[in-house]
Amino acid sequence: MIKRFGTIVCGGLCAAALSAGAALGADKIVISNWDGYMPADLLENFTAETGVEAELALHATNEEIMGKITAGGGKGFDIVFVSSPFAEALAKLGLAAELDHGQIPNLSNLYAEAGKLGYDEGNTHSVPYAWGTTGLCYRSDMVEGDPDSWFDMLRPADALKGKITMLSTDRWLLGAGLKALGHSINAQDEAQITEARDLLIEAKQNLLAYDDTTFYSKLVSGEASLVHAWDGWCNYGIAENDQIKFVIPKEGSDLWVDTMVVLNASENKEAAHKFIDYVLRADTGKWVAENILYKVPNKAAMEALDGSLLQSYPNMAMSPADLLELEAMRDIGQA
Repeated sequence: MIKRFGTIVCGGLCAAALSAGAALGADKIVISNWDGYMPADLLENFTAETGVEAELALHATNEEIMGKITAGGGKGFDIVFVSSPFAEALAKLGLAAELDHGQIPNLSNLYAEAGKLGYDEGNTHSVPYAWGTTGLCYRSDMVEGDPDSWFDMLRPADALKGKITMLSTDRWLLGAGLKALGHSINAQDEAQITEARDLLIEAKQNLLAYDDTTFYSKLVSGEASLVHAWDGWCNYGIAENDQIKFVIPKEGSDLWVDTMVVLNASENKEAAHKFIDYVLRADTGKWVAENILYKVPNKAAMEALDGSLLQSYPNMAMSPADLLELEAMRDIGQA
């Protein structure tokens, strides 16, 4: 996914506990993540507790960090946050380290369903951090009726023409066309992909824009009436206007998962495991849910949320079982 918000690099407590870091066999780890996707003080607090210095590098997209990893064989990074198809690709390329679950006891905080994800059954090479789905986000006071189909966006009523945005990231854009036509979001059949492509080209004439970053703002301002949205980003709009609603189209949608991966090239794997275990604490997952408004696979964190949050943002109340009924987005290689 593409993320927003802002973060800091490791704070001033890093140097104070280097002796403890040496006991872990590492003085420093480098983490690449989306901007603002974890608490601003997390790295500083991690260093204070463990003595391991942690540096944050930012990437804007999955594609950006994958380019850096594949170009350098993963050198320079210890842990990367990537979405599930990219975690799967890293494992296939031999760039993702096999995780030692004995060093990550807080895996027990995760829902059982978090270990049943097809792209990495049993969390062998990745640990899920946040998860959700994609659908239609709309102004109920500006859209007639209740949209419930991808075709409400792809072949809209006249009143909606020019008032719709779609995600531009290729997997999610193509996914809308594929699901509308009854195909798998992971389709590799050339005829199915061509059919979806043609439908998307047809839909283009009715769009206001392709937009991965400001679509919810367009909805809030009224510039757009219906947008193609990740569930958490629809929640940003709901926070500003309670007339904004989210729906999963009846044809189905994807299950996306953002994950943490330790790279094989890391020389600090013990410390990297320590970091993942730290992130899996309930308080970190609770922060993610409360501040980024995404569901998390951390059962302990979700159970700690105030019930009013789930009432305000109904899509956050989706159960793990509900999510697993959706189609997990997978790596499809060159297809």
